[in-house]
This record gives sequence, C-alpha cells and structure tokens, in this order.
Amino acid sequence: MELYESKQLLRKEIAALKRIYTKENLQKRSEDILRFLEKTPLFQKAQCIALYNALPGEVQTASFIHKWYKQKQILLPVVIGHDLKLLPYKGEASLKAGAFGIMEPTDDGTVIPDDDIDMIVVPGIAFNRDRDRLGRGKGYYDRLLSALKASSVGLCFDFQLKDQIPVEPFDRKVDLVITEKEVI
Repeated sequence: MELYESKQLLRKEIAALKRIYTKENLQKRSEDILRFLEKTPLFQKAQCIALYNALPGEVQTASFIHKWYKQKQILLPVVIGHDLKLLPYKGEASLKAGAFGIMEPTDDGTVIPDDDIDMIVVPGIAFNRDRDRLGRGKGYYDRLLSALKASSVGLCFDFQLKDQIPVEPFDRKVDLVITEKEVI
C-alpha cells in the first residue's frame, strides 16, 4: 500500500475510534492529559508556550489556555496561507473564528521572537512510541516544528497511540507524547 493511502486509512480509523467516545468522555481524558503536561519539567520551566485551540475530537485545550495565560506567555496559531503564525493569547475576547472554524487570536502587531518560545504543544491524528506524528495532511505543524528550536509535545488520547504509523522524511517528531495514561 502506498504511503499516502496508509496515512488516509489511519486517519479514517482514528476518526471512527473518536466517534465511540462521548464529548464528556473526551473532555475528561483531555483534563487527565493536561494534568500530565503540567507535571512535566518542560512545562514547569517554560515561560513562553505555543499551544493550539482544539478542533472537536482533539485533546481539548481551551480551559487549559485560559487557566495559564496570565502566568505564562501563551501563543496560539493563526493560519496564514500554508503556514501558521504564532500570536499571543490575551483572553477569550481577543479571539475570532479563523480558518477551519478554529478560534484564533487577533493580530495586534505584537511580535514574539521564535527564540523566546520555550515549548510548543501540538495536536495529531496519531503518534507512536518513537514520537512520530501523523497530522491532518496539510503540513502546517511539520513546517512550524521545523522552524522552531523549542521543545515539542504531542497530545493525544491513548487510542491514538499506535505501534507504527506511516511517516515521510518531512514528518517531524515531537520530544514528548502525552496521553491520559502516560508520558513518552
């Protein structure tokens, strides 16, 4: 089977698995995952963290972002063409619906240098124990991870952790993968 087809098949498999769980169950699992994240030395030391506003079915981060944005500099991605630009989160009132219906910060001209970012937290469709990541297929996070020197953390539900996932040379690994059961 061709690599592209393998990736598409895995994306469909994970989408089917997500439908098994209720929104409440995924929210509870998300809270467990984020508690693990808070306990990592990476998070505890980080002052500037790039996070993401979740799509339905992803590890939900909205309450986590709101909890931490006054204590740490939180950046959220904004889709600009084929790339992601990281902008400061300054509270819920500073968000607007952007590409794909994801809530994004408004651009007030504040620029945070890439070197100031200590950590980036990314979603994924699937991960493996080698910390490879399968995304949605557009390469947004692969390009962003390639551009940053920051430590990277992938968040996923336990059922998204696979023994093997199809990867290509441009697919970027993460430094840690966190599920509701473990930190890898």
